[in-house]
Amino acid sequence: MSTKNELKIFVDGYLLNKEHQGTKTYIRELYKEFAKENSDVLIFIGCFKDLEVEKEFSDFKNIQFIYFKQSSRILRMFFEIPKIISTYQFQYAHFQYVIPFVKSKSCKYIVTIHDILFNDFKQYFSSSYRLKRNLLFKYSAKKADFLLTVSKYSKDRIKEYYKLQFKDIFITPNGVNSEYFKEYNKQEAIDYISKKFSIKNYLLYVSRIEPRKNQQALLKVFLELENKEIQLVFIGVKSLDNKQFDEQLKELTAEQSSKIHILQDISDEDLLFFYKGAKAFVYPTLAEGFGIPPLEAAALKIPVLSSNKTAMKDFQFLAPNLIDIHNFDVFKNRLNIILEKKDAHHLDQVQNYIQLHYNWKKSSDIITDIIKNNTL
Repeated sequence: MSTKNELKIFVDGYLLNKEHQGTKTYIRELYKEFAKENSDVLIFIGCFKDLEVEKEFSDFKNIQFIYFKQSSRILRMFFEIPKIISTYQFQYAHFQYVIPFVKSKSCKYIVTIHDILFNDFKQYFSSSYRLKRNLLFKYSAKKADFLLTVSKYSKDRIKEYYKLQFKDIFITPNGVNSEYFKEYNKQEAIDYISKKFSIKNYLLYVSRIEPRKNQQALLKVFLELENKEIQLVFIGVKSLDNKQFDEQLKELTAEQSSKIHILQDISDEDLLFFYKGAKAFVYPTLAEGFGIPPLEAAALKIPVLSSNKTAMKDFQFLAPNLIDIHNFDVFKNRLNIILEKKDAHHLDQVQNYIQLHYNWKKSSDIITDIIKNNTL
């Protein structure tokens, strides 16, 4: 165990054990960058034992793991985590969405609430889902010493719904891993995906499967594209029932079904190859707190067509491929244009913009200011 005088931060990393999602990426990449920039700070990540998670952080000597024993998140928040904080005498602890119900007097709590979309888009969430999260998120937002979020859109909505006009909310935007900016051989990626998954010449979508993500609109447009040889790949876990999408899938002909692939549990290595081998990336979301996948695709110089709704409106650098996703004709026509002609200059410009504005160092610097200088 470390000594009392060392600067230590506890990170609740239970989401590192979950499926691929934006919050998982946020924890992993933010603290890899923070560890690199702050070798004098000890970082303890709380999670369940997982060799893959350990491997992700194996290059950082100042990162250690504390393995949870309680599988129940409620029991962890009530008992296990407060005990961990007390035992290790942490000065800071960082949580996602919800802080423990017993607050330590000697440890300052940081919480990142990524979004509260369930308030603006009630049709996509049950009343019990909204009630529980509003109670927990509002409590956490008010009681935390430092409140973070990932976009201006989320910041504005959190301030309004939880009446926090006089509380500072700091934006720690998601970034893109440096791996996505490296040069690569496009044909090698195409061949890799073709050989391993028997898929080629495809459009790509990456994110969870649920109604607000709007997979149904992408499927509808796909079926009317001029290019009838192209295939469609959805990569994501089904987190909420999307009945409209399911009904569309049932109505497909055998020929149409053969061109549509829904995958989950894809490794990070294979996901990177899927990005690299894609003809284009499409993100038709109706409600988003941030949106990492379109940035990752664009960083690899893959043409990206994206919705301009909610937090996605910040991605003006994608224009003219940032569109009103409700306009079916605009959606279809723009995607046909992207597939017909590759604009290399535009792709270079987008990649450069993302590399400059969406890197993890910006968010890491905010965490550094909080725990080292307390100047925010």
